[in-house]
Amino acid sequence: MVKYNQSAILTIIAAHILAGCTPSPAPEHEDVRPVRTLIAGRTLGSVGANYSGEIRARYESQLGFRTGGKIVARLVEVGSHVKRGQPLLQLDPSQEMLMVNAASADTDAARSRVAQSRVDVQRAEQLLAKNFASQAELDHQHLALDQAEAQLRSALARQQMNANLRGFTTLVADRDGVVSAINAEAGSVVAAGQPVAIVDADGEREVTISIPESRVDELRKAKSLQISVWAHPGKLWNGTLRELAPATDSVTRTYSARITIEQPDPVLLRLGMTASVFAPDVEGSGAIRLPLTAIADHDGERQVWIVDPKTKRVVRRSVQLGAAQNDSVLVVAGLAAGETVVTAGVHQLHANQQVKLADSTPSPASGSAK
Repeated sequence: MVKYNQSAILTIIAAHILAGCTPSPAPEHEDVRPVRTLIAGRTLGSVGANYSGEIRARYESQLGFRTGGKIVARLVEVGSHVKRGQPLLQLDPSQEMLMVNAASADTDAARSRVAQSRVDVQRAEQLLAKNFASQAELDHQHLALDQAEAQLRSALARQQMNANLRGFTTLVADRDGVVSAINAEAGSVVAAGQPVAIVDADGEREVTISIPESRVDELRKAKSLQISVWAHPGKLWNGTLRELAPATDSVTRTYSARITIEQPDPVLLRLGMTASVFAPDVEGSGAIRLPLTAIADHDGERQVWIVDPKTKRVVRRSVQLGAAQNDSVLVVAGLAAGETVVTAGVHQLHANQQVKLADSTPSPASGSAK
């Protein structure tokens, strides 16, 4: 009996020893997820609106002959700088010269008829004074004189018109500028009024752009416009909206707009250069800009993950979004400047999850809120 008790005691002691040697279960390890973050900051304006366009002259003259004919001489080339009144192209003037000669002959004939009518009036007056002619005959001579004088005035007017047509055979520049296009060559037959040359005036320069209908109001409300060109990427010019088309183009369905460049540099800004027009403050108030990757859709709400700087844990926050462009979006409500926002991996997080921060970067174009 005693031996049995000793064996039982030894068995119990061995079991306790083995139980003490068995390792206790390890505590559950929390998944710490590395994330990219961004420090939210306010920017004056919005994501901005950028439009591509072309530099053009404020005044573009499409010139054509005021009479038809055959071009016999081209006196300038495309790119030539011309002065006001300088000849550009010349028509064959032979037809107009014949018309001028015919009008001159008609004028001389009318002038002779006037002179003869005056002599007839004087003769009729002398005969009437001697009672050799009646008053009716004198009145008839006065009427003939009036008719002759009217015919002379008509002939003089036709002569002047034909002389003008003779002058219209030379196409001249109506202002100082650069010849940007010539649409006819020597030997071509053109009609009156047909555009054959374009002269871009010196002085004011503009950028022509096309605006989608969804951004027309933004462009109208823009407080400032900045213009840059590809050829000089580090240079900026200020601009103002001068003209906005009232209707869309039938092909592109966009609105055409002209932006006047303030104080243009004629050396740097050449006609035809590709330019960009940037409207940096189309929203008109301060807002926070975030990349689109920071926005998550949860139960129909737009939300972001905010990182607690002390615990390094994330909290879900609902936000109100504004305008978007390319890969950026404005947050107009629900977020304060200085908060740390997760910008990558937002769909793999859960509430109160601990994260490991990569280097936080400030919000693009951030600044102090006003």
